[in-house]
Amino acid sequence: MSFFDKFSDAFRLCFIDDDRWKFILSGLGNTIIITLSALLIGIVIGIVVAIIRSTHDNIIDEMAPGPGRFFLKAGNFICNLYLTVIRGTPVVVQLLIMYFIILIFVRSGIVVAAITFGINSGAYVAEIVRGGIMSIDKGQFEAGRSLGFGYVSTMRYIIIPQTFKAVLPSLANEFIALLKETSIAGYVGIVDLTKAGDIIRGRTFQAFMPLIAVALVYLVLVIFFSRLVARLEKRLRKGEKRSGGAAK
Repeated sequence: MSFFDKFSDAFRLCFIDDDRWKFILSGLGNTIIITLSALLIGIVIGIVVAIIRSTHDNIIDEMAPGPGRFFLKAGNFICNLYLTVIRGTPVVVQLLIMYFIILIFVRSGIVVAAITFGINSGAYVAEIVRGGIMSIDKGQFEAGRSLGFGYVSTMRYIIIPQTFKAVLPSLANEFIALLKETSIAGYVGIVDLTKAGDIIRGRTFQAFMPLIAVALVYLVLVIFFSRLVARLEKRLRKGEKRSGGAAK
């Protein structure tokens, strides 16, 4: 039997027989759902944490003793604790804790995975956004105040829009990293892309074909999103050049 015949038989066994290709398609769908949901959760958490931490660093010394100062310090403490715990423990352990202990009442594994990966991603998004906020020139804060804006209004209308423009490529790269991290969702029985390949392997006793197929799907996705990120960065650079030329 030739190599082509062996390859054809293995391909048919792994993907054609019993419509096993549907495992890959279904797993891919679950992976995308978990990734997108987790990214949205992570962005919301990250922005809130970043604003609290950057606000604490910027104005805590200027605040008079009182409830506002107390709550800001308490919020900063909680945010630092969150960042320490989330970034200091493996995401697979966090997933197991959420699935078997904290969110044991939630029946959908996809929901648990989305929440877990979202909380995990939020810690990294927070540092990305905080770095973007802290990189904005302090003169922007002074300009906002000279226009009659308070601190909150200055953050909302001046600082945050500039921050998003600066950190958008980094957030896109976080999405790519998150996509690959979700490959551990199978630890709690979720049929994601990686688990789909493992199911086919277990049913056909063929490891090479399904696992290579899963790796290729991940590779195609990463290449696709990496190119989108590269195009996004290119557009942002062009926009900065145009705005710089207009300013001149």
